Amino acid sequence: MKTIALVAGGPKEYLPKLTDYHHQNVTWVGVDKGVLYLKNSGLPIAYAFGDFDSISDREKKELTSSLPNISLYSAEKDKTDTELALDWALQQQHEKILLFGVTGGRIDHLLGNIHLLIKAISCKTNIEIIDRQNHITLFASGTYTIKKHKDLKYVSFIPISHEIKGMTLEGFKYPLKNCHIALGSTLCISNELIDELGTFSFHDGILLMIRSRD
Repeated sequence: MKTIALVAGGPKEYLPKLTDYHHQNVTWVGVDKGVLYLKNSGLPIAYAFGDFDSISDREKKELTSSLPNISLYSAEKDKTDTELALDWALQQQHEKILLFGVTGGRIDHLLGNIHLLIKAISCKTNIEIIDRQNHITLFASGTYTIKKHKDLKYVSFIPISHEIKGMTLEGFKYPLKNCHIALGSTLCISNELIDELGTFSFHDGILLMIRSRD
């Protein structure tokens, strides 16, 4: 599966081991300080985006002279560096986009980055946020199957739209049948798969699925 992996400049302690996600079909993209994270991990940097206001002038000069594909932006702009990079990634029409370094730190950036997942719906591209403890994906209405994961024990579903209609969970510790879930509800937080495969379905709305470690 062709994948673009964007690494932004969120707190380093939230990053998983990036090399675990490297394979021949991954294109690595650095966003602002995330370029340094990629460089320090020894991963190939295909593209770089950002105003680079979170690194030193010396580091910025080294990057601009050593990276063949770098897009520099002013610090005063209408989109964050991460959104600019994600918009470019969506134009490449790859099957999957992974976002690293977009959690932790400032809550405004965190919430903004989570809402960027909404772009996946219109573009029909799988976009996933991954950090050291969580995997976050957004879903429009439909029926989906997920596998049990030995490390990601907890599965939570959080409404993003005003309401989730007809939510059904099968193969879970706490099943549901045709349940309506309002925005702001915590009903579907900290569920667990009891079968090797579980299904979730709903017929209207948009929700986040968050799979988390202990």
